[in-house]
Amino acid sequence: MFEPVIAPSGTLLGLLQRGRGDGTLHALTAPRAEALAALNHCVLRDPRHDWQVENRSLYYARLYLDLNGELDDIEAHLFDVEDALDTEESRTGLALSVLGHLASYGRRDALELLRRYAATGSNWAWALDELALRDDDAGLRALAAPVLARFPADPEGEAELAVVVRDAFEPRPWRLWAEDSRESIATRVRAAQEAGCFDRWQRQMRPTGPRPGWSVQAVFEWAQQGIERGAALHVPAARCLTAVAGPEDRPEIVAAAKDGTDGARCTALRYLADSNDRDALELIEAAVITGSSAVVEAALEAFERMRSVAAVDRARGWARRPDPLGAAAGRMLACLGGAEDKDLVLAALREAVRGEGPDAPTLWTLVDGTGRLGIACAAPVLRHIYRETASSHLRGRTARALAATDPSFASGFAVECLWDCEESTREIAARHAETGDTRVVERLRRLAADPAEEDEVQTAVRSRIGPDATAG
Repeated sequence: MFEPVIAPSGTLLGLLQRGRGDGTLHALTAPRAEALAALNHCVLRDPRHDWQVENRSLYYARLYLDLNGELDDIEAHLFDVEDALDTEESRTGLALSVLGHLASYGRRDALELLRRYAATGSNWAWALDELALRDDDAGLRALAAPVLARFPADPEGEAELAVVVRDAFEPRPWRLWAEDSRESIATRVRAAQEAGCFDRWQRQMRPTGPRPGWSVQAVFEWAQQGIERGAALHVPAARCLTAVAGPEDRPEIVAAAKDGTDGARCTALRYLADSNDRDALELIEAAVITGSSAVVEAALEAFERMRSVAAVDRARGWARRPDPLGAAAGRMLACLGGAEDKDLVLAALREAVRGEGPDAPTLWTLVDGTGRLGIACAAPVLRHIYRETASSHLRGRTARALAATDPSFASGFAVECLWDCEESTREIAARHAETGDTRVVERLRRLAADPAEEDEVQTAVRSRIGPDATAG
């Protein structure tokens, strides 16, 4: 997928790309044409860094409803000639998800677009999944013929159809089609279902990988084969070592952790750290200094999994190191440290923002730790991360940390969080936003009455405004 270009956080486009609540609030006061242009830009050029975990579709769908937005731009995007050339899900997935939410809100034009695209578009399976949740039986049955026509009636086509049926995210359409009154359709779908079940059974009967009877060296060789194929197998290999290794094998494992192949070294470090071996910390430090990038990454992951008192004490000594091990030590203290570690965690947070910016992966753990430890003087840094990060998940974690550290959160960021794209962030806001602001009460009532809202958010809303939440 392409790397999205994110506009500055102070612009309407930048706010909408980030999924911030202020994006909706600003869009509703901006000229309608400008707001719709920014909204369409976001939906047609997915701004998420990780589209598989970050939410935007419900957020954008709600804004289309509030603006009474037309769907002409989405239609042109879906049915453009490029759809046949660029078949990546990331090109159309967000638009299809937005249409799905709009259909659930009763937008007939969105439902019709999904039906058309499921019949003719390259990302038809995604559209079909959206329809499986929202369309009626008649609408789904009408799609059986065009969908099945995608698969030639030859052995290769039938095999491909069986895989699609087996892996379908939403099975409802296929179940309907298996009982279709048209025998030609029902027969093909039932055969595909049976073939998929048989294939799944065959794979279960042919497991691959190590067995408990393997030697320690065989496990190391298997992990190395993974490295050579570009697949990291050291985590399952370390679990296998737990089954096959005995006390007499420790010297061989320690030796592998010192200077084995990359696969063996990664596996041995993980195994020794998980078992709290007396030499694990020294071996991890040496691996960070002398190992390849794969070994360094595995060593840091192994260290951060450790939960012993010795590991936390060592983290206090490593936290000021200007290297990846120092950063890992800061993250460990954020997770496991006590009140005496506040300064080290705050220093790690500031250094990460200064050195890597507001989207640094290390910030996820450091932000959580800042909130856990209640580091009040971190609030200015947290506010900066909240405003600037392009990750809606990180912003949500930052909101949670601000709720624990910043007295102004309830009357400040918590208000806009009620419109945030992430349900977990809206839940935080529902629990903390000051109800003295008339916008807050109105928004809480709207969330309580919205059937598309998540249960956790509505539970939080009801805890603030009582049993008559849906009234008015």
